[in-house]
Amino acid sequence: MSFEERIIKVPGQDKGKIFIFALSTCVWCKKTKQLLNDLGVMYDYIDVDLVSGNAEQELMDEFKKYTNNISFPTIIIEDGQEVITGFDEARIKELFENGK
Repeated sequence: MSFEERIIKVPGQDKGKIFIFALSTCVWCKKTKQLLNDLGVMYDYIDVDLVSGNAEQELMDEFKKYTNNISFPTIIIEDGQEVITGFDEARIKELFENGK
C-alpha cells in the first residue's frame, strides 16, 4: 500500500490545501488536528509512524520536499507556500480563523 492510500481526509471549510505530517502518539499533533477541527478547516493528514515498508521511504521523500527539519507536526500549506513546524496555535489561528 502506498502512503497516499493512508492519507486521512478531514471534512470542513476549504481554506486551501492543508496537509499535516503527524505521529499517532504525538500530543502536539493531536492538538494541531483538534485546533483545525475546532476552526472547521478541511485538511488531510498522515500519521508517519503508521507507514512502513516502501511506502515509508516514499513518504519521507515527500516530506523532505518541503523541509529538512523532520519535526512533528509539520503543516504544509498550498504545496509548500507556507510550512509550520510544531504546534503554533497563534499562527494557525492567524491563517485560518478569519483568513484565506
